[in-house]
Amino acid sequence: MFKTVAESEVTLSVLMLPSHTNFSGKIHGGYVLSLLDQIAFACASKHSGAYCVTASVDTVDFLKPIEVGELVTLKASINFTGNSSMIVGIRVEAENIQTGNVKHCNSSYFTMVAKDDKGNNVDVPGVIIRSDKELQRFHKSIKRIELRKERKAHASTVHLTTGPDDISKKYKVKINLTD
Repeated sequence: MFKTVAESEVTLSVLMLPSHTNFSGKIHGGYVLSLLDQIAFACASKHSGAYCVTASVDTVDFLKPIEVGELVTLKASINFTGNSSMIVGIRVEAENIQTGNVKHCNSSYFTMVAKDDKGNNVDVPGVIIRSDKELQRFHKSIKRIELRKERKAHASTVHLTTGPDDISKKYKVKINLTD
């Protein structure tokens, strides 16, 4: 079974309230992350027809701050499907509802996994690509998967090639090993 990207797209708009702010008066990043997770769940569940869980968040780029009173719109789509996993791409825009000015505030990529009632992974429909933009998103997802695998392989094989003195000259660190 296959579904088009459009069949699973989800859009969510939320007015930003003073209760959503951090100590500097901007919308709290944690609140935005909560919205991102909600829309990723909705998009993945809509595509798979199953309950979905967040497996990983590859990227969360906070590009511009969001102000109180702005209307934030999150747009989510399936960028890639595996056997039981889906990569959901999310774009966040904030609109000043008085001026109509819209700014791109965030881009994120969530890997979601479809589960059955017992918590086992379930197969998800494949994705039908119908535009160059969708094809580009699919290819970028493949690249993200490859880079994640490289990071994991690299992280498990760390070799110190420079001594503590070299590291402390290059980085802002003081190494004081007691063992």
